[in-house]
Parts: sequence; structure tokens; C-alpha cells
Amino acid sequence: MSNGTTAYPAEIIEIVGNTGMHGEAKQVQCRILEGRDKGRIITRNCMGPIKKGDILMLLETSREAKKLNRRRGS
Repeated sequence: MSNGTTAYPAEIIEIVGNTGMHGEAKQVQCRILEGRDKGRIITRNCMGPIKKGDILMLLETSREAKKLNRRRGS
């Protein structure tokens, strides 16, 4: 990146489900491919068309998304 920030590639290994007020975002599990957290699997939220095997470029690898809660009775 041109402004000096480092992005870390992460491969999507599982799409957990939809999240957000209207289901516009997807929660995914991804494996960090480079950097100090290489090999670590984290949960992130992302928007847009994605599929298993895609590569996300993450600006930080320490932050994780909260796990999805399954509603009962819906």
C-alpha cells in the first residue's frame, strides 16, 4: 500500500453466517497467511460477494468479531 500501512493476507476457510441489522455482512473464519500471527485462525465480519478460498487483506490481525448468537424460536 502506498501510504505505508501493511496489509496481511488471510484465506477464508469457512463462512459462518450472516450478521448485521439486515444480514448485509457475513461472518467468516480466516487463516492468517503472513505476519506475526501466521497460521492463526480468526473470525471477522466482511461485506460484499465472498466465497470459501478467497483472500482478504486485513489491516490488523489482533481484532476478532464476536461470535454469532443463534436465536431460538425464530
